[in-house]
Amino acid sequence: MRTIDREGLAAFLRRRREALQPEDVGLPRGQRRRTSGLRREEVAALSSMSTDYYARIERSVGPQPSEQMLAAIAQGLHLTVDERDHLFRLAGHEPPARGASSEHVSPGLLRILDRLHDTPAEIVTELGETLRQTPLGVALTGDLTRFEGPSRSIRYRWFTDPATRERYAPEGHEHLARLWASGLREAATRRGPQSRAARYVDLLLERSEEFRAVWALQEVGVRPSELKRFVHPELGVLELQCQNLIDPAQSHSLLVYTAEPGTETAEKLRLLAVLGAQQLA
Repeated sequence: MRTIDREGLAAFLRRRREALQPEDVGLPRGQRRRTSGLRREEVAALSSMSTDYYARIERSVGPQPSEQMLAAIAQGLHLTVDERDHLFRLAGHEPPARGASSEHVSPGLLRILDRLHDTPAEIVTELGETLRQTPLGVALTGDLTRFEGPSRSIRYRWFTDPATRERYAPEGHEHLARLWASGLREAATRRGPQSRAARYVDLLLERSEEFRAVWALQEVGVRPSELKRFVHPELGVLELQCQNLIDPAQSHSLLVYTAEPGTETAEKLRLLAVLGAQQLA
């Protein structure tokens, strides 16, 4: 067990906070701003914790931050993987794993996501686990980050939670089942029998007759359709193009959903933005 370096931890956090501007993390600058970088309350909000808790860390007082708190702070401050690892060591913890099992989103993907205010978008792992969504993404599909355990993966939920399919047009369900099974097969083979992907496969083989049937097809290389048809409970069907930006180092993808200008779906996206704002309010 490492020893926490409270002074070093506080100094590192202050320096990283002061180096960021509101626009770097998708926040409005506002008027009468005197702080050179982010305010403590802004970092706390980005990290989903109380301002008092975060401030105590920067003042070198309070309890040792947990690994979960450190991971949240690392994402809130848009740290690189090297900076995240340094943060964990200063706080007396071993850094989390890197690579395919890591859930730390790179600053580059976060910076892009932060600028997509008027677009449905999400960052997902190679197993289809949603790590971040834009507000319009939440309005389109619901909050996909709320799930826990295997259910965090849409590839798992597709075969175990009927409600998952309600947001997708019925005519695409068969292809999506083959797509999710193919993706799990590729990930399990790539990562090995002890991987999370392999564990999801075992669970699905035990719990889903449909998955067993699709898995028996031995398919790999099934790719998503260019046009995705979502079903919104109030707006109906939205036909969206999906652009995929991949971070190979972390095996994460930024999925951005756009509508062709002048179409009915483009108008529905504008209405979706209004509905999303009302829900947040």
